[in-house]
Amino acid sequence: MKVSLFITCLSDAIYPAVGEAMVRILAKYGVTLQFPNVQTCCGQPAYNSGYFDQARTAARTILEAFEDSDFVVSPSGSCTYMIHHYKDLFKDDPVLADQARRLEAKTYEFTQFLVQVMGITDIGARFPHKVTYHPSCHGSRLLGVKEEPMVLLAGVKDIEFVPLPFAEDCCGFGGTFAVKMADISGAMVTEKAEHVVETEAEVLVGLDMACLMNIAGQLRFQNQPVRVMHLAELLYEGVKSS
Repeated sequence: MKVSLFITCLSDAIYPAVGEAMVRILAKYGVTLQFPNVQTCCGQPAYNSGYFDQARTAARTILEAFEDSDFVVSPSGSCTYMIHHYKDLFKDDPVLADQARRLEAKTYEFTQFLVQVMGITDIGARFPHKVTYHPSCHGSRLLGVKEEPMVLLAGVKDIEFVPLPFAEDCCGFGGTFAVKMADISGAMVTEKAEHVVETEAEVLVGLDMACLMNIAGQLRFQNQPVRVMHLAELLYEGVKSS
């Protein structure tokens, strides 16, 4: 079984520890992640801005990178869902549209892969801290990743989980939205950070580093000592300390 890591731009360039955590957790279960070097951006920034030709160029590279993979695993619900748009991007090219459908069927967000494909709900982690969880929009609303992170968090020993008020409200990032609608985006992330602080959690966890980066920036601006982590990082740290 060839399982490939789709690292995504933000994790690759800014948060490489997320990819490392995924690799080490899956290695614990005998899965060696492949890393096709040809992979690049999934094309989401171009797609969301209406530059469909440029998005198709990026998408072709991703299709090529993972053509021979049995499964593709990503730390981002947002980038994972972008692959679901490929069949529409290539609707006038039956060959590429079919290739896009095959890639979509075998691509999973990290917690989806652990729970749905591998059947893992408890990796033996211990994390004695107060934790809250932000469900990013693309992962929860479009991919439908809702139960998987909750199941994995429930399996962590000594964790104190606190629900986040208005958890499903957007954090205000939205990629180019944060630039084009900066005032609205800023108001949304301010509200999100206030809800995080309200929980008195030591740690905020999520599944998409773009959203977590946005919230973390606002928490730092407010001088709030909340640690922000991808769920893969929390689970790996918990395994190391158990």
